[in-house]
Amino acid sequence: MVKASKWNAGDVITVSFLDGDPNVQSKVQKVAQTWASPQLARLTFDFRKNTTNTMVRISFKSSGSWSVIGTTCKQITNQTEPTMNYGWLTPLSTDDEIQRVVLHEFGHALGLIHEHQNPGSKINWNKQNVYRDLSQPPNSWSKAVIDHNMFEPYAKAETNFTAVDASSIMMYPIPKTWTTDGFSAGLNGSLSSTDKKFIHDQYK
Repeated sequence: MVKASKWNAGDVITVSFLDGDPNVQSKVQKVAQTWASPQLARLTFDFRKNTTNTMVRISFKSSGSWSVIGTTCKQITNQTEPTMNYGWLTPLSTDDEIQRVVLHEFGHALGLIHEHQNPGSKINWNKQNVYRDLSQPPNSWSKAVIDHNMFEPYAKAETNFTAVDASSIMMYPIPKTWTTDGFSAGLNGSLSSTDKKFIHDQYK
């Protein structure tokens, strides 16, 4: 959790769609609400129609799926500019895939970082294998981008964090070949028990 991008408990976060299939929009909205419950985050996602004058603006047009972190969305004042994107979600996407991606991106919207960049991370990377795999399609990342996205943790002073949770919805899939000690993480599709406790503690 990035401290500077954290919402206040009780906040109402307005959300709108800039484009996209109505059925997919409905599924995104339903999954997003998983985070906003008395048992998890004491926040409200207020999805609005016929307006883009909102804090979180969702598009499906660009490639990739991403979201700005937490309250950073307030700094993007152009109401036609998305703060969240789902590049590969379509009417043909499975419910499991929609759940996995939407939970992850709305986690970012609440201020959560990628779990492998947790400052408490003790992942022993086999960097050469990571460079080899992520420099190829579909990522095609440069070494500098791989370093930034994979190997640079957040500072302890700027985050609230737990011990590394391999089951977190915020964890990238990590094959065993990317580590020197056999650590791995799968393609997590739901909130882990640590995710639930942590977000509750941050927004209770």
